[in-house]
Amino acid sequence: MTSTLQPARTAETEKRPGRWLALSVLVLAVLLVAVDATVLGLATPYISEDLKPSGVQLLWIGDVYSFVIAGLLVSAGSLGDRVGRKKLLLLGATAFGAISVLNAYATTPELMIVARALLGVAGATLMPATLALIRNLFHDSRERSLAIGIWGATASAGTAVGPVVGGFLLEHFWWGSVFLINLPVMLVLVLVGIKLLPESRHPNPGPWDLLSVALSLVGMIGIVYAVKETATHGLDGNNLTAGLLGAAALFSFVRRQLTLPHPLLDMRLFRKRGFSGAVLADLLTVLGLSGLVFFLSQFLQLVQDRRPLEAGLAELPAAVGAVVAGLIAGAAARRFSVRSVVTGGLAAIGMALALLTLVDQSTGYPLIGAALLIVGIGAGFSFTVTADVILSSVPKEQAGAASAVSETAYELGAALGIALLGSIVTGVYRDFTAPAGTPEGAHESLGGAVETAAGMPSESAQTLLSSARESFVDGLTIAAGAGAVVLWATAVAAWFMLRKQRLENAA
Repeated sequence: MTSTLQPARTAETEKRPGRWLALSVLVLAVLLVAVDATVLGLATPYISEDLKPSGVQLLWIGDVYSFVIAGLLVSAGSLGDRVGRKKLLLLGATAFGAISVLNAYATTPELMIVARALLGVAGATLMPATLALIRNLFHDSRERSLAIGIWGATASAGTAVGPVVGGFLLEHFWWGSVFLINLPVMLVLVLVGIKLLPESRHPNPGPWDLLSVALSLVGMIGIVYAVKETATHGLDGNNLTAGLLGAAALFSFVRRQLTLPHPLLDMRLFRKRGFSGAVLADLLTVLGLSGLVFFLSQFLQLVQDRRPLEAGLAELPAAVGAVVAGLIAGAAARRFSVRSVVTGGLAAIGMALALLTLVDQSTGYPLIGAALLIVGIGAGFSFTVTADVILSSVPKEQAGAASAVSETAYELGAALGIALLGSIVTGVYRDFTAPAGTPEGAHESLGGAVETAAGMPSESAQTLLSSARESFVDGLTIAAGAGAVVLWATAVAAWFMLRKQRLENAA
């Protein structure tokens, strides 16, 4: 006879056996996407030499992956809520592995662009599905916080490990090897995931509205494309048209979601101050960080003459800090408060960016390494807790769509950060004084100046490099200062928007 004093065990209170092993499968998917996002930058010079793309084609090879992911994240998250997150994750993982082979063996620039776009389609299914499955695997709020911490720590580690792995492969194999490393990881993920991952979906999702999918895709791609192209080449008619088209599509998308009985994305989620505050904090944090991190890699290689592998290793303190902070972030938020942990993390990142305003060409590694460690710790605390807030603020049936909003904030923040802070670096850099007769290409990028110097007489080459590097570092420090201001402003906003937010009491 069952005791009346024994609490009922429901799907919400029971701890699913094998949930930590299932988490290891999700971690593999996160690791793969994070590594893949970073290795292409190292491989780009080798791809250029082999496939000989034009300047425009090279930009598309680098950007089309992020364009497609940004445009499809919300749609993919909503699709997972409808057809099943496990099913979508395993199908996306299989496609990611197969398309990686197409990337590795691309023989023309056009084929490479198509392959990168298809990889973006597959990649859009992975990140929202992993976070949504965590929401459904871990019903205990404390366990879920730790699981999200592990998830975030893996993403941070993958971002740092990517340049190290990529640098090693490029020094020993051909450029296609950076894509083929996806295959064994995907094989393990699919085979183990079939056994360990539980299926979850929205019980009454309604139809998947294709017009909303199209509006979301056009809107995000239009906005991200316009921002990136304007930062790179300045504002022109094409960029303005793309931006206006994207804005109109996103406006129509929001209006349509408010009228549909079963929207692709429930816009009422944004009425929750905790949800909106966490999403805004993520977007602005990535905006303030991404441009700097992008150019810091160039600083380590092109200014301080570090090899790709050495530059990758130099960025490891950020991963170490993020891993450690991510694992204790949930406990810290419960011990103190959500807003104090997030605000403290953002303020720490701002302090690290302020430190980087002190760098010059001869700056020793201790200052750079310390700044990167602080960046990692701050990001580990803030991103882990905001992810927990976002997931905890919504019913588990909408976990996929909510996760996709979080990931979209990252993608949009990265695009805006590289564009806005990148335009500062580029604008300052272009004004350096070069020896007479220096080709215009040397003023376009520091990489262009290094390439130009290789074909010049020794004295002129040294003058060009010295002037170009000094100007690049000036731009970098100004961008770091701007990033610090953005992070400190975000910390203030988070302090007010996350007031009274608690992980345990989330709806």
